[in-house]
Amino acid sequence: MKNIEIEEDLYQYIASQTQFIGESATSILRRLLLEQSSSESQNIAVDTLPLEGVVEEPEVVVGTTVPEFDKEPTEESSSVEVIDSNESVFNYINKEELAMQRGAVGRFLLILGALYRVHSQQFSVVSEIRGRDRLYFSSNLNELTESGSSTKPFQIPESPYWVVTNSNTTRKKMILTKVANALGYTEDEAEEIRELL
Repeated sequence: MKNIEIEEDLYQYIASQTQFIGESATSILRRLLLEQSSSESQNIAVDTLPLEGVVEEPEVVVGTTVPEFDKEPTEESSSVEVIDSNESVFNYINKEELAMQRGAVGRFLLILGALYRVHSQQFSVVSEIRGRDRLYFSSNLNELTESGSSTKPFQIPESPYWVVTNSNTTRKKMILTKVANALGYTEDEAEEIRELL
């Protein structure tokens, strides 16, 4: 096996294409390259293909996105497949991806992204979670930027929400606990989510 070095933004893109827990970077690249090759050679419009008898499995994407600070979230970034409300975030967190993150910010975003995918319908409750003088979450980047100095907001993967990231790890754990509680997790489950950080 050969090792290659890639830039962070490319790594984040590859990680965001994960379709199942434990999928390796090699598998993701192979799939993406084969899909690209296949789509170039066939030149068939997807919406004209018959879908009778086709069962689509939900795509699970775990990874972080590189924020674009000059853009507001788009409708495209908020279109996420609805997941059964009885699902738990623990079914959608890729512990291997978490372990590969360089720091707490990457893990924080991965966990929040998984929580959003599972609870997208009620995720707006996170807007009520705030510090004494600072917003933690918003669907408006400017609102977070103006809520304090050096907030370092990042967009939560696959969601229209932004979160401040310049807090220490203890504060990030507290934020995750409050998010888990707001989304209906028990204290034990909230602690398990927090400890993933």
